[in-house]
Amino acid sequence: MDPFLVLLHSVSAGLSSSELADLKFLCQRRVSKRRLERVQSGLDLFSALLEQHELHAQRTELLRELLASLRRQDLLRLLDEFEAGATARAPPEERDLHVAFDIICDHVGKDWRRLARQLKVSDSKIEAIEVKYPRNLTEQVRESLRVWKNAQRGDASVSHLVGALRACQLNLVAELVEEAQQARALPSSGDSGSSAGSQMSWDSDTAS
Repeated sequence: MDPFLVLLHSVSAGLSSSELADLKFLCQRRVSKRRLERVQSGLDLFSALLEQHELHAQRTELLRELLASLRRQDLLRLLDEFEAGATARAPPEERDLHVAFDIICDHVGKDWRRLARQLKVSDSKIEAIEVKYPRNLTEQVRESLRVWKNAQRGDASVSHLVGALRACQLNLVAELVEEAQQARALPSSGDSGSSAGSQMSWDSDTAS
């Protein structure tokens, strides 16, 4: 089964009728009035958003925004788990970015605005992030990084983040990101070294 559809099914099952009404109100500009009138469940609403290409497994920002508006931390955790799983299936560069995001969210704190500006996130988008997550500093940091990543598309990299951190004098955080990246690279290097060693041993055995 598609993990994203499973996530949407779980979120839908957790919504109350009043929360569904709130989500329909928030989606008025994304879904036609006639279609919204036929929405009777979260699945109906999510199906409409999928058809409008507003929701996608690689584009979960709207879903996160909607769940944050409901203050449903339990449903946001389901989304976090989905994104973590998607990251585990992603290329190494994407996984490195995910790890870097986690470290930055844990350590940058109120300096996130300075970092966001260094990453060329506009002031209007920074203000929108503050409005979207008024009392959740971690989500403010993470959303600013998502905005940067989406703007960069395929050019987003850990080295770019480290450079921005150092430009903001956030050297400790930059070092933590670099150490994590180096630690992630060690197992693969160790495996290749072990494989090479085994091959050399096998070659010497056959030669003898």
